[in-house]
Amino acid sequence: MSINEFLSARERMLERIAQTRDAATNGLPHWARSEDGKWTFTPDGDWTGGAFVGELWLAHLANPQRFPIADVHAALSKMLPRAQRRTAFKGFGFYHGAALGSILFGDAAARDAALTAARSLKEMFDPRLGLIPLGNEAEEANAVGTAESSIDSLQATGLLYWAADQLDDPRMEEISDAHMRRVLEIHVRPDNSVIQSSTLDPITGDVLRTHTHKGYSDTSTWGRAQGWAMLYTAHAAMVRPHEPLWRDYAVRVLDWWIDHVPADLVSFWDFDDPAIPNTSRDTGATAIAAASALRLAAALGPGKGAKYRDFAERTVTELVRSYLTPTAPEDRRDPGMLTGGCFTRKAVVRDIDAAQNVELIFASYFLFESLSVLTGLVPPGRI
Repeated sequence: MSINEFLSARERMLERIAQTRDAATNGLPHWARSEDGKWTFTPDGDWTGGAFVGELWLAHLANPQRFPIADVHAALSKMLPRAQRRTAFKGFGFYHGAALGSILFGDAAARDAALTAARSLKEMFDPRLGLIPLGNEAEEANAVGTAESSIDSLQATGLLYWAADQLDDPRMEEISDAHMRRVLEIHVRPDNSVIQSSTLDPITGDVLRTHTHKGYSDTSTWGRAQGWAMLYTAHAAMVRPHEPLWRDYAVRVLDWWIDHVPADLVSFWDFDDPAIPNTSRDTGATAIAAASALRLAAALGPGKGAKYRDFAERTVTELVRSYLTPTAPEDRRDPGMLTGGCFTRKAVVRDIDAAQNVELIFASYFLFESLSVLTGLVPPGRI
């Protein structure tokens, strides 16, 4: 795909971001119907809303007149009640929705919000478990609480590493390292595929059970579980280049993805669904894979990283050509929607997550972030 095609795709996504901003008067977007683009909103963003605030930061960078900073602050303000919630997943929202504003623009309000959430995550660390548990307010359809963990909880690490640098806080650094190491030890299998979730003994920290509660089965590889492992190991490799363990993990889990993803590079919702190819794709996990590969490419440098940069470019190309509306001249839908997202096909799920073949706000964020890097709007390794 040429740079002009990437730029055109970025402009299409800016159109969708503007439409979403104008519609988001009473909350933040969660997912939208593919057929008409109508969003389901949550009042405070749930775990996903920070992705839209992140889109607005990047949109402000691309076109500050069309996307003024006041729009970003208005969206960020809706997330603020979540900063003290007992959920490991707030690391995702407050990194992309708040820390990003500090990184790109030195925004003081964004920095304060991100640091508040990071300090709360630091306090959640349990030395008996060796990690930050999901927390009693984690946004899950399965077990939550003080002795539950998942690969998804790596979402805490990006925010913690950033905050440790901001505050020159060695304890925050230690907690992020310990959490990262323990979660990966539990959830990355010997073959480098990823199990989603685990239950730990609250006293000894021993692993009592592992399972994949949003995937096809307890032992399957859910696409987004692999995605979170790829994203946060690659991010850690990028921001902590002195730690070879994160690079090693990132290469292992990304190479597993590259070796197992379908030929068209768009993953199925679960790699072990026996109905493949007659089952749901997931552009959400796929967009995360592209963003992960760009992070790892930046961490490894032009030589060893070239494989992952090429993989990211080819993945983004497929997403844009096949799933970013309009995909054909006769397509009458609004431009810039990343369709084909699947939260899960599991029956036991929160009502708000019972969505397949939809636009997922976090998927759109990661595609837009990838396009921002590929078009030079954001330097590789910056975010």
